[in-house]
Order: sequence, then C-alpha cells, then structure tokens
Amino acid sequence: MAAAAGRCGRDPCGALCPLLTYLGVGYADYAVLAHVLPQPALRGSPWCPFHAAAFNLIVLLLLACHARAVLADPGVVPLPDTAIDFSDLRSGAPRKPERQSQEDWTVCDRCEAYRPPRAHHCRICHRCVRRMDHHCPWINNCVGELNQKYFIQFLFYAGLASLYAAGLVLAAWLGPAGRSPAGMAAGGDVTNNHVQTAHCIILLLESLFFGAFVTIVFYDQVMSIITDKTPLEQLRNRGLKEMNREGPRPLKPKLVLLREVFGRGFVLCWLFPWSCSTAPGTGPMYSPLPSRYV
Repeated sequence: MAAAAGRCGRDPCGALCPLLTYLGVGYADYAVLAHVLPQPALRGSPWCPFHAAAFNLIVLLLLACHARAVLADPGVVPLPDTAIDFSDLRSGAPRKPERQSQEDWTVCDRCEAYRPPRAHHCRICHRCVRRMDHHCPWINNCVGELNQKYFIQFLFYAGLASLYAAGLVLAAWLGPAGRSPAGMAAGGDVTNNHVQTAHCIILLLESLFFGAFVTIVFYDQVMSIITDKTPLEQLRNRGLKEMNREGPRPLKPKLVLLREVFGRGFVLCWLFPWSCSTAPGTGPMYSPLPSRYV
C-alpha cells in the first residue's frame, strides 16, 4: 500500500476518484438493500434473499478487484543498482538516427535507465511501466502488464452491478405488485414512498451513467488486448506509419493474447482477482538492463 501511494501520491485526482468510487458503490448497496428490495413487488418474492446475496457478492468482488488494481505493481521497470552514464542524451549533440521497433530496448531520459520493449514512462508515477495502457485516476495507479487483469475485472463487476441495480429498480416499478393499488398501499406511508422513489431514481441514474462509462472503457480494454496494441502504441504507430519506419507486428491468436493478461489457467478463473498461472515463476522476468549487458 505504501508503494502504491508513493508511486502516485502526487496526483490529487487519484486520491479523489477512488473515494468517489467507494462512495458510489456503498450508496448503491445501501439503496438496493434499504429502498429497492423492500418494495412491494420484490419483498414478498422468494427471490428477494437471493437478490440481496447476489448483489452483495458482486459488490464484494468489485471491491476486491479494485483493491488489487490499486495495490498491485503494474509492471514498474526496476532501476539499475548503479547509475548509468547517459550524458550524451543531455548534450544535445546530433546522433545518427536508428531504426527502432517495438521489440527494441530504448533509453528513458527521465528515469535515466534502459527501458524494455513496449514500456512507457508515466509522468504521474515518474517511472517506466511495462506494457503501459494508461494512468487511471479511478485506481490511483497505472494500468500495465501486471494489473490490467484486475482493472478489467473491476470494470466487468462495476458494469454487472450497474445492470443488476437498474434491473431491480425496473422490476420494483414495473412488476405486478408494484403497479397495483394494493401494492402501493402496502408500501407504507406517503412520505416513506416518496423517499423510496427518490432513492430508486438516484440509483437508476447512477447505474445508467456509471454503467455506460465502465462498459465503454471495458470494451476499449478488451480491444487493446485482442489487437495487441495499447492506446500509447496506437498513437506511436500512427506516427511511424506516416514516416514509413515500421511495419505491423505479427498478430498472435486472440486466445493467446487474452491468456497473457488473464493467466493460463481455467477460463472460469479469469473472473476472480487472483493469479491464474498454472506453474509458479511463469510471470514476466524483470531486468534493468538489456540481455546483452547482463
């Protein structure tokens, strides 16, 4: 936790957005349990305890995935034990242009260290991150090679919770018991009905807007995996394509790309916030230097 705070502690938005996330999720759970499920259309149903347990299970998984995405190392490139002389980078002397590809090691003039293939420097964390997708204020961390799985799981459960909450509100309003005069009378006094209606409207709006947002981001994340291109790499490739300096990288099968992110275990394990590698030590090996210098 201290390492995560140290990496991104300078971002005020990164401290506010996770707090807003927890407040939004907490309010949704409160509204479902205290104002939606007690509605006449749902409280008399034998499915009411199931809905309460299922929604809280989704919320629990959502919070667990979010915590893993916040606290996990996104793939920070380690710095060398001894300083490396990169004074020629600061001298401003013209250097012979070299043809580079995404599979080449480069030099980060900010970290003053070698940078492995597909790593990028984060201006907020002030470190290079392997296969960096973007810096996300909602998790106060970078989305990179080692925590992208947990970030996508968080988006999935956030969208699922939004859909579930919206469905419960609509079921409470449109169900036979909810529309009948007897059901409305059974809801209690008028003031209590107004309070429940207000909470249902707020919850429905929150579910629609937040659900649409996380669905778009979830789609973008999945597409970046199956196309094997992060948003930063897409921008870089456009510039290289205009200069005709680099051709397209051979594309791996989609299932292979998904397993690189979610693990090589059973597909069902992709839904849970833990490692799915079938063998220990199969994760990426980190080195501060290219292999020719090791």
